[in-house]
Amino acid sequence: MKEKEKKSLLFIVLSTILLILASLLPLTQTLRFILYGIAYLLVGANILYKAFRNLIHGKLLDENFLMSIATISAFLIGEYLEGVLVMLLYQIGELFQSYAVGKSRKSITELMNIRAEYANLKIGNKMEKVDPETVKVGDTIVVKVGEKIPLDGVIKEGDSFLDTSALSGEAVPKRVKEKDMVLSGCINKTSLLTIEVTKEYENSTVAKILDLIENASTKKAKAENFITKFAHYYTPTVVFLAILLATFPPLFTDITLVESIRRAMTFLVISCPCALVISIPLGFFGGIGRASKQGILIKGSNYLETLAKTQTMVFDKTGTLTHGTFEVIEINSQGENKETLLEIAALAEIYSNHPIATSIKNAYKNSLDTKRVKDIKETAGLGITARIDNKQIALGNQKLMEKIGCPIPVEKAEGTLVHMAINKKYAGSILIADKIKEEAKDAIQKMREKNHIEEIIMLSGDNTPTAKAVSQKLGLDDFYAELLPDDKVNKIEQLLKTKKRPLAFVGDGINDAPSLTRSDIGIAMGQLGSDAAMEAADIVIMDDNLAKINTAIAISQKTLAIVKQNIVFALGIKLFFLILGAFGLSNMMEAVFADVGVSILAILNSMRLLYTKKNC
Repeated sequence: MKEKEKKSLLFIVLSTILLILASLLPLTQTLRFILYGIAYLLVGANILYKAFRNLIHGKLLDENFLMSIATISAFLIGEYLEGVLVMLLYQIGELFQSYAVGKSRKSITELMNIRAEYANLKIGNKMEKVDPETVKVGDTIVVKVGEKIPLDGVIKEGDSFLDTSALSGEAVPKRVKEKDMVLSGCINKTSLLTIEVTKEYENSTVAKILDLIENASTKKAKAENFITKFAHYYTPTVVFLAILLATFPPLFTDITLVESIRRAMTFLVISCPCALVISIPLGFFGGIGRASKQGILIKGSNYLETLAKTQTMVFDKTGTLTHGTFEVIEINSQGENKETLLEIAALAEIYSNHPIATSIKNAYKNSLDTKRVKDIKETAGLGITARIDNKQIALGNQKLMEKIGCPIPVEKAEGTLVHMAINKKYAGSILIADKIKEEAKDAIQKMREKNHIEEIIMLSGDNTPTAKAVSQKLGLDDFYAELLPDDKVNKIEQLLKTKKRPLAFVGDGINDAPSLTRSDIGIAMGQLGSDAAMEAADIVIMDDNLAKINTAIAISQKTLAIVKQNIVFALGIKLFFLILGAFGLSNMMEAVFADVGVSILAILNSMRLLYTKKNC
């Protein structure tokens, strides 16, 4: 418990003791008033101060003002017990709220602790502890057992297991070895690692995550904006009605002025919109916090709300539904030796980091002479052209062959066909296959059955037979093949025009940045090291597990349901007791329970989000 909460609890206990003494002991009227007054100030002084401070700054009609005027009026008409109880129960509600907010904030602050306080910079044979922000790209750092990795980098020496739970939400340690990429925020568990830094701190994974978390609260959902607008009109309205209740009845009925004031004060206490003001932001905050514990970063409550309403999911294929790790399955040659064809392909792809290029180079295995390669040009979505041994080489898909005017034979294959032309003459093709992720089919099925997604579509740059085979195996509603990055954006725009409900696009965040940005909700998967994923996506899944999308949807739907429950419940109960108070059928004590009780119930309802099951 924080110091502020301990102080509040102490004042509540002392006020309660004085309240009991003043109510039960045979005291004089003056002494009883003094005890009630001290009890009132113990729990109400800070409320009175806030009301006065806000009054000076022109913020007249807030909940502090309502509480102050209601309780002071209770004292003026001799209802001391009720006046103290209003403040006492209100402070109990505030303490409860503080605990609830602290509980939900803890989920996020745990993630905030991923930043390492220092980095062990290796300079020659010496090591120096420095601020991670001072380390530059290319520097070498050493991470000892038990330390957090301070910066993104590549392992130069060492073999260890990393605790990645702060990033991915997964408890199982991940093994890393020499040449593996490691991300800042992970904890080294078993042995010493020497790492070459690939990104400065401001561009590191940790820095991006912390920036996302800190800015998440600025992007409010429609429900939160509704409450802000609602309070703007609601508060002056109830104050005006309270004035009417206090002044009109004595003029036109036999109700006394004291009774009218009592009804007006009761009306004001009931009208405090605490339950709405507290529970709705708390609900969204709890949802974002719960998601972060599962390795899901949501950039704002507006995205959480939109995801809950999403009915169409559009997936990129490579790296999202499939592993994105290609293997050469078959080489079809039209004259050249197969080994020669593979060597030429590997030379053409020598500087490319594309997964297809990597698979071709891995398949060749032998060393490559870069001097043989000149004039390399890579065209996104088509392939590569180069001059190798003074021959003009083109390596890519069917569209590249059409572009250079090289006819190709019709081939049907469940995989990616990389065609090759030598001096614009067709030389053959290399068949490369990519495996579907093991959890993909189950995740797609649960997306439909449990999360009620109506339509699931796949976009792919692969050929039609390959895309069709993946679509059929996963049971998708539709697919579009042979798309360039621009074609994917155009297809999403077409789908947005035909779909009434929000559309989410799921991609790997590298080549799919335009599509992530254009869709209603962009979800990037397993690419925390990618600038494109962090910047373009609205939601970032911190690993490659497709099941996490279902978790995100479930959390968002539960969050929105709880927020709606709180709005309906709070407004319904408020309206009921406001009517009772206006007609004198509810006393000050019942008004307090109505206000604080509704707030506590709404808070409890919001806190259910913190205990959403992992695999919803």
